[in-house]
Order: sequence, then structure tokens, then C-alpha cells
Amino acid sequence: MRTPLVIGNWKMHGNLARNRMLFTSLTLGLRDLQQVDIAICVPFPYLGQAQLLLSGTNIAWGAQNVSQFEEGAFTGSISAEMVADFECRFAIIGHSERRALSHESDQSAANRFVQTLHAGVTPVFCVGETGAERDAGLAKSVVGKQMRTLLDSLVSENLALAGRLGAVFSYEPVWAIGTGKHASPAEAQEMHAFIRNLIAARAPEFATASRILYGGSVNAGNAASIFAMPDIDGGLVGRSSLDADSFRQVCEAAQQPMRASAAL
Repeated sequence: MRTPLVIGNWKMHGNLARNRMLFTSLTLGLRDLQQVDIAICVPFPYLGQAQLLLSGTNIAWGAQNVSQFEEGAFTGSISAEMVADFECRFAIIGHSERRALSHESDQSAANRFVQTLHAGVTPVFCVGETGAERDAGLAKSVVGKQMRTLLDSLVSENLALAGRLGAVFSYEPVWAIGTGKHASPAEAQEMHAFIRNLIAARAPEFATASRILYGGSVNAGNAASIFAMPDIDGGLVGRSSLDADSFRQVCEAAQQPMRASAAL
């Protein structure tokens, strides 16, 4: 069974003082959770603080994006190698807010995925449809295009590297992010199974091992029912990751399927 994974995405929140208090609360509250992998993706300026305060704990840390280029005259950009210098385990790639606000394309997201792999960092590749696209019956068409663009960009060497690094995928319906709405467990499961089948068409073993997270207003109230679905391997958590108690409850919900399986 795949070990569940919960990643907190702080987005553009935090300062040194608040971060320290939150890191302290998280490390204390999550230290006894052994059946779930946990990570926090922080804004770039705080990667050093995350490295300092989370080293030696059961919480990994990561970045919220990387450049699609290895290096060069790209003022304001951050390369995958740079975040690797801070021992980041994860980097979020293709988040819907980056696609919408910074006009990142399916192809540039695929390029970022490859750069992340080559830096030895595990990419967390996000896909999802808008509310208008879902209402028009285009959800699978949109997600399929995003996934196929990535898969078409992966030569066998990169696909093998993605497998070794445990590349992660995240279905994040855009209409659910920050809105308080969320896909029903059945809706989320249907899309997760669709994504896994797309991967399986290229690399069956990779598809079986790949963790696919749900992102979109995950909170302590809905996490257990969503994480109980067979193809949902945890969550990419936004707002709830800024509150230590709420995030702990989400992480506890993620490890419940593992406990249930172990009891069989």
C-alpha cells in the first residue's frame, strides 16, 4: 500500500517570527505520526529557516515552484538547483495559481517537472479544471491534456528518474481552491483513477507506485472521507496548513486508511 502524503502549501503567507511559532507547533504536534509522510512548502525566502528548524524532524520541506530553465538571465526566477541547495525534498509544479496568475503553460509546467527531477528534488505536479470547464463537461479533457503534455515530455530516462524520486501528482479542481467548496469523495476518486490510468498507459509500475494527492479546500472536516478513496493518497493542503491543529487533524486523517489496512 502506498504511504499517504500530506503537503502543506503556505502560498504567500508567513514571516520569520510567525513561521518559527508555527514550525514549533507543527513539530510538536506531528512528531508521533509515523504512518504518513508530511511536508511543508514555504515561500522561497523561508527555505533556509525551514531547513534549520525542520532538520531532524519527521516533516520534510519544499518549494512552491521552480524555473523551467537551468540557469541564465532570468531575473527573479529560482532554479531547481537553488532549492536543492536548501535540501528541499519537494517542489510544487504547475499549481493552478501559477498557471492563471503567471500564465504558465502546460509545456512550461512539464519543463519545470524535468528540471526538478534533474536537481534530485521530487516534483509535485498539479492538474485540474476550472468550474466553467467542469460545467461544460470538459474536466477530463482538460486534465488529460495537462497530463499528456507532461508524459509526452518524459523520455525513458526522465520517466525512470521520476519513478526513483517518487514523483507525486495532485488533482486540484480550480473551482475548489480557497473557496470552501470541494469535490465529493466520489468525484475526486473518479479523477484520481483517470490520472492513474493515464500514467499506467505509459508506465504501469510507475502508475501503481505513484502517489496522487487531492488539493482543493481540504480540511479537518472533509479529509477522512476524501482520503478513504482507494486512489487518493493524501492531500495538498492550503489554508489548513497555516493552523497547526487543523493540519495535524488532516495528517491524522491521512494515516487512518493505513491503520485500517494493517488491521486486516
